[in-house]
Amino acid sequence: MENLFNRYRNFTTLILVLFAQLILLAYQVKGNKDVPFFRVWTITAVTPIATIMEDVRSGVSGFFQNYFSLRDVRTENKQIHEELGRLKLENQFLKTQLSTAERAKDLSKFETQSQSKMVAARIVGTGTGANTKTVLLDRGSNSGVQKGMGVVTPDGIVGKVLAAYPTASQVLLVTDPGFAAGVISQKNHVQGVLKGLGYGRCKVDYIENEQKVDIGEEFYTSGDDRVFPRGMPAGKVTAVHDGTSDKEIYVSPTALEQSPEDVLVILEGVNQAIVEAQAPAKEIYLGPDPNPNAGQNSNQAGPLQTTADRVMEKYKEIGEQQGHKFGLNAPGARPIDFNIKLNPDAPKPASATPGQPPAASGVAPKPDVTEAPKPAAGTPPQTPAPKPPSGTPPAPR
Repeated sequence: MENLFNRYRNFTTLILVLFAQLILLAYQVKGNKDVPFFRVWTITAVTPIATIMEDVRSGVSGFFQNYFSLRDVRTENKQIHEELGRLKLENQFLKTQLSTAERAKDLSKFETQSQSKMVAARIVGTGTGANTKTVLLDRGSNSGVQKGMGVVTPDGIVGKVLAAYPTASQVLLVTDPGFAAGVISQKNHVQGVLKGLGYGRCKVDYIENEQKVDIGEEFYTSGDDRVFPRGMPAGKVTAVHDGTSDKEIYVSPTALEQSPEDVLVILEGVNQAIVEAQAPAKEIYLGPDPNPNAGQNSNQAGPLQTTADRVMEKYKEIGEQQGHKFGLNAPGARPIDFNIKLNPDAPKPASATPGQPPAASGVAPKPDVTEAPKPAAGTPPQTPAPKPPSGTPPAPR
């Protein structure tokens, strides 16, 4: 190879010089767009490689960027869920506190208005028996609670204390079959005994079928049991049926409709009057009067009249102008003429007696017709005198 290169050294040098000259010429020559050919060749050769490298770079960069972004989004989403759960718990806690404050306010207001001595308590547990309806209060004998005391809320009676302990007490609810309390109806003042049925409703016994009890009527404590003072709400009647000897009256206890949590224990009861039953007044909307002057005109014109009343008034006026009195004219009197036109300007005549013409009337007077005396027995009947023509006075007899 070296021998060949040494032999054609001059020729090789000439080719290299010519090739270099061509490159330099191509570098210096410019096309129609004033761009050198060498630059065009270079850019054309390098562009595909640069495009591939850029696609690879952007793909790798986008992958890592999306990966780290997703990691950040996942962490942020987790934090948002934790914050949302915390806010829900806080909102529920605040709602519970607000509801407790409202119930405490209602109990305090009811305790202030009632004359009975009471102590507030909270239900902290329920009974374990399958058929018993009992609850546990957080007040006991240390707070003055004793066995047999009544437990109420502003809505009605809840039950009575079954057992009192130093720091707690057990209460028998009104729905327990072993509960009983004297009650009286609000509207008809019928007395009976309220008893529990064990499934959310109560029954009022010892009311005869002849006594009246309406559905929706409320029962109040009568005070005869010496547990609840008179006038405490007990329940509302939901069904009434006639039984064999007594009525079957089912009552829904009003105090247990909303599952009370705070109650009042009656330490010293004072009887009070039963609230009288009153029908609630319903508001009725009346729109504006489209014709405000219609009421004044109607008051001036008198009471409202129908078409028949107006026709009857017209007939009466025509009769008054002709001196005719409906139902009071003598037999044979001239009948009223309804064909004449009513004169609204004509003054109404004074009251006339039957058989006499009206004063200042433009109509011909009625003839004076009197009954002929009845003929005696055996006397031939006399023919009546002929009736004079219309518009002439009758001939004297």
